Amino acid sequence: MSTFPRISLRPEVTDYLKNVFLNKEVLAAVGHQEAESRFQRLLTCLSHPPSYTCVRASTHLAPLEEIRQKLGEELKKQMCTSSEKEVSVQILPHPRIPDVLLLPVDGPRPVEQLSSEVVVGAQCGSAVLRGANVFVPGILASPKFMKAGDVVSVFSDLEGRCTRGATSFQGMRGFVGNGVAQIDRSGIFCTDVAAKGVGVRMVEPLYQSPSFDGVLPNLAFLQNLPSVVVGHVLGPLPGERILDMCAAPGGKTCHIAALMRDQGEVVALEKIKNKIDRIRQNAKMLQLNSVKVYCFNSTKAVSSNSAQEHEGPPFSAESFDRVLLDAPCSGLGQRPSMSCTWSLKELRSYQPLQRKLFHAAVQLLKKGGVIVYSTCTVTLAENEEQVAWALETFPCLTLQPQEPHIGSEGMLGAGLSPEQLRLLQRFSPELTWDQTGAAAPLPYRADRDTIGFFIAKFLKK
Repeated sequence: MSTFPRISLRPEVTDYLKNVFLNKEVLAAVGHQEAESRFQRLLTCLSHPPSYTCVRASTHLAPLEEIRQKLGEELKKQMCTSSEKEVSVQILPHPRIPDVLLLPVDGPRPVEQLSSEVVVGAQCGSAVLRGANVFVPGILASPKFMKAGDVVSVFSDLEGRCTRGATSFQGMRGFVGNGVAQIDRSGIFCTDVAAKGVGVRMVEPLYQSPSFDGVLPNLAFLQNLPSVVVGHVLGPLPGERILDMCAAPGGKTCHIAALMRDQGEVVALEKIKNKIDRIRQNAKMLQLNSVKVYCFNSTKAVSSNSAQEHEGPPFSAESFDRVLLDAPCSGLGQRPSMSCTWSLKELRSYQPLQRKLFHAAVQLLKKGGVIVYSTCTVTLAENEEQVAWALETFPCLTLQPQEPHIGSEGMLGAGLSPEQLRLLQRFSPELTWDQTGAAAPLPYRADRDTIGFFIAKFLKK
């Protein structure tokens, strides 16, 4: 069901994406009307959250059913009201992915807008739509005399035009629900020390889903379904040496280590220094000792000295059994995303970087090893075109089948053969948007109503 306007993009970005989704190969296969319809559905579904919450269970620490029961108990405590009404929490295991639990999202719900309004940034608004409360740093505007305890409506600033500290805002915005202020306005804006913590506790969100803040942090890890699929597609085995080239915030790194039962070595590289601690914290929380984290630019991760003896990067060529290249990308598959202010130049800046990383990945991989390339975007240039380029540039690489394969096949337009496209996995929520109702079984919805995502698996001969 469409509740929000289509994602707000710059006109040149919209035109660029339209040309991608209405390319000659697509038009020849499905016709102009269907191609146009898919593109319009894409723009609409991107501004809406998926209809479920995906939790990756730490099955290296406890059996899935035990985690499921504990999670249900914790969420019931959270959702119980003073009316002592019995709260039921539906938590279902994914039928094909052994460490995934699925929880339905209730929404959009009939929530009445109030006259007292708080405006938050677009990123904060998106987090609220997926079950979060409003944290103080995300608040841009509030009523002049707002006090802790006031009931307020929360709106997301869709175009990034609200001035921080404003008392009202009439620009383009989206209603995300009602909540109770936890702090006075003066504590948000009129202080020398940046305030932290929850600013508005959501009590009537437009989309109702559990808050996982502090809930079983070592057993239940919030992660988008396609991101969990990536770890399984990589297929790490105990005793192997694995490289995660762009590791922050560490969700996939830790998943790889967990799939290996913490037996072997997972090397995580991240070039942004302030993101390193998050990876280490996640590994420690999940009791994973096989993860080694380094602050390093992965494009320079291949050593020119084959006789080097130090432990960290750069590394000797052909020193890893498997490589995950979850590449920096334009992120146009993330949901919900009501607004993206990037220019076309910024959008197209990722392809060259991804290719530099790919060169390093191929050099660092042993013969007979596996590279998995993934992005959370929907463009051809960063996905299927990169696959076509890689196959031409590196004759040693061949595409491999993926397990599990629950997404769609690759998108037409990059000149790949039908056989090659079938080996790719593109999560395309626009293909079934508005066709998969709430009455459909949750696992069926979960495989289709995802973020936009792309996975390719290569073997180095």
